[in-house]
Amino acid sequence: MKQDMIVILDLGSHENTVLARAIRALGVYSEIYPHDITAAELKALPNVKGIIINGGPNNVVDGVSIDVLPEIYEAGFPVMAAGHDKALCEVKLPQFTDDVEAIKEAVKSFVFDTCKAEANWNMTNFVNDQVELIRRQVGDRKVLLALSGGVDSSVVAALLLKAIGDKLVCVHVNHGLMRKGESEAVVEIFGKELKANLIYVDATDRFLSKLENVADPEEKRKIIGGEFIRVFEEEARKLDGIDFLGQGTIYPDIVESGTKTAKMVKSHHNVGGLPEDLQFELVEPLRQLFKDEVRACGVELGLPYEMVYRQPFPGPGLGVRCLGAITRDRLEAVRESDAILREEFQLAGLDKKVWQYFTVVPDFKSVGVRDNARSFDWPVIIRAVNTVDAMTATIEPVDWPILMKITDRILKEVKTVNRVCYDMSPKPNATIEWE
Repeated sequence: MKQDMIVILDLGSHENTVLARAIRALGVYSEIYPHDITAAELKALPNVKGIIINGGPNNVVDGVSIDVLPEIYEAGFPVMAAGHDKALCEVKLPQFTDDVEAIKEAVKSFVFDTCKAEANWNMTNFVNDQVELIRRQVGDRKVLLALSGGVDSSVVAALLLKAIGDKLVCVHVNHGLMRKGESEAVVEIFGKELKANLIYVDATDRFLSKLENVADPEEKRKIIGGEFIRVFEEEARKLDGIDFLGQGTIYPDIVESGTKTAKMVKSHHNVGGLPEDLQFELVEPLRQLFKDEVRACGVELGLPYEMVYRQPFPGPGLGVRCLGAITRDRLEAVRESDAILREEFQLAGLDKKVWQYFTVVPDFKSVGVRDNARSFDWPVIIRAVNTVDAMTATIEPVDWPILMKITDRILKEVKTVNRVCYDMSPKPNATIEWE
């Protein structure tokens, strides 16, 4: 189904992605394009119903004032401008805030009454369209996917399975740094329930051997990332007839690394770094979606709630929550204490209220008492934060009885721990993760 589209022209406003999400929440598809797009390029885009210029002519990027091309106003599309008093259009609004509901109310009349856009953007239509597109792109050939068990790769896997079935080959690498039960869940859901062609690689000893005595967080990240690529490469070389690589690229990745008016934030390749002789054509079925839409797509595809609404998790996994040089006993202390925290937050309904929560175990011990004798064990630190954009974060006030129950369970069930602390540091000054 062809979706009507509202185009947002990027004048460097930080609210562009919020604006696009708000329009999509109204049921109308929206994309962000560079401010200097030409009228011809605009007309070549499918099903454009209107244009919103977000930001004013005084916006400066790299020392240069930017504005849209005058020909845009003559392209034949309705134009709205936000925060741009000099725009040559009739519909003008003040600069948008980051309030999605307020933006929806502000643009609703323009989108539906002025542009006559049809509200046909939803996950049912998206899944049906992507299944058709994937089949057209892939045909009878095979797709290889690194399936971490995270939200993006899990939804990609489910979508590819629906489209091409056993022509999808999934590789799950257990590096020993997963949260409790996560690798097992990947095998259970994709290998057993969905009957995916799943290759499971237990590389725990290999990763932990490479990480032995490595304390620097960045060095740990490099080792984990590099070793993952090597393991994935080894598995890929064992397979014949693979022409495509599935990736969990999502729309914010495209926006961050693709617009001319935004500085490059980072390069997004979920399995980047593969050698030149092992290159594939990419299949990126989620590249149109924001993160909340990825989750909605997962629900549409029937994935379990726990997988679709999985907590944000760093690429190096528990490797950056076992602070300093990783040891197996502290790694297990992180894994077990984190599982207790997640279980109790879910029981208390906090899993739907708190954006991210986890435990860390530092590389020092504290004196305590266990079984009427002196103990010298690890402390556990609990962190629970809320954020809108991950740029800033506030501390979630958790009721005292809940914290006491979590503390009691950790001290009783994790035998190498004798102290539990609660991290009260907002961002800034602290980052969300400890490493």
